[in-house]
Amino acid sequence: MSQLSVECPHDGVPMPIVTLNRTVLVVGIVAGLLFRQPLVTTLLFLLILPAALFGQRRSPIALLGRRLFARQIASAEMEDRRLMRFNNMIALILLGAAQLAFVLGLPLLGWAFALMVAVAASVALAGFCIGCFLFYQFRMQRFNLFGK
Repeated sequence: MSQLSVECPHDGVPMPIVTLNRTVLVVGIVAGLLFRQPLVTTLLFLLILPAALFGQRRSPIALLGRRLFARQIASAEMEDRRLMRFNNMIALILLGAAQLAFVLGLPLLGWAFALMVAVAASVALAGFCIGCFLFYQFRMQRFNLFGK
């Protein structure tokens, strides 16, 4: 299962924006690690925060993507908004844990949390979305426990 998609444009996040979001995470974390700048992960945390809390309408990355990919968005495949928010929430939690580790003077742990996000985003760019798999498993378990 690589991605959950929907047909209706108003219910989904265009895939070019999803790809941009993943690319920003990977490039940002790798650049931060290469330059040994944990503040890059802080910036990424702040970029993901509005998307995780309020959805794509408040996401700086989505706003940029809508301008950059305006032509492609009209015919683009869509990803479920709930799925995108779930993935952003996982990234937010891991980047938040990284921030806490950096503040506590545990840079190796901080980079480990940040690299989890980069690896997951890289794997998703390659075609298998780990967050999508977790979302599906979560929904299945919730359904098994509580029904509809």
